[in-house]
Amino acid sequence: MEKYSFYDLVDIIKKLRDDNGCPWDKVQTHESLKKAMLEEAYEALEAIDNKDMKNLCEELGDVILQAVFHAQIESEKGVFNIDDVTDGICKKMIYRHPHIFSNAKAETSEEVLSNWEELKKKEKHYETQTDVLKGVAKALPALTRASKVQSKAADVGFDFQCGDDTIKKTHEEIDELYNAVLLGKSDNIEEEFGDILFSIVNISRFLKINPEFALTKAIEKFINRFEYVEKAVISEGKSFSDMSLDELDNFWNEAKKIEKRD
Repeated sequence: MEKYSFYDLVDIIKKLRDDNGCPWDKVQTHESLKKAMLEEAYEALEAIDNKDMKNLCEELGDVILQAVFHAQIESEKGVFNIDDVTDGICKKMIYRHPHIFSNAKAETSEEVLSNWEELKKKEKHYETQTDVLKGVAKALPALTRASKVQSKAADVGFDFQCGDDTIKKTHEEIDELYNAVLLGKSDNIEEEFGDILFSIVNISRFLKINPEFALTKAIEKFINRFEYVEKAVISEGKSFSDMSLDELDNFWNEAKKIEKRD
């Protein structure tokens, strides 16, 4: 069976966007495709989490499709094409791996990452570490962006001495939120809440936990427990409105016990 190649995909997208192409594909823009690009990346991550390699193959194709689509939009304007994209990433990988493609030394992963950051600073013409922090993409999920900003500040020694300090700081931030709520300082409540989230990300960084993944697991745990509670309510021929909070809590605790047994 004949297999299509990467450049077959490029030609397909080009044809879909030409004058006689698809009415939907022809009108797409970078902005209209933003949501799709994000969704395809997350679907690829989900395939990895599920260890579903067949699905991962498909999802990686969708990710590549997004790159080709965006490149085609700019190709039509004469700005750049997919070959420019490929050329750019090849040059970047060669430049940032001088221990492979040149004479630099890097014996460990840590040394590789350190060299990578230094080369990136030169490449981006960052003059200060503040420039590095500002260079962390604002479009990232907030927890991920917070972790990256904290890590880059830590690279120059601006960090807590130990993990215990991050927990103490979080308690301080919780107290500040509590006081803001008690005093009715509505302008400060959102700010203090944000400080708590930022502090919790610091805890995750010291514990080497990805905050996005940890929160995702917590969400899935909540959904699974909620499902147990709902089934228990339905099994009694009732609805949530018929149950007291204590009764629902009892079902919730049963769900937790079952989790621990499993």
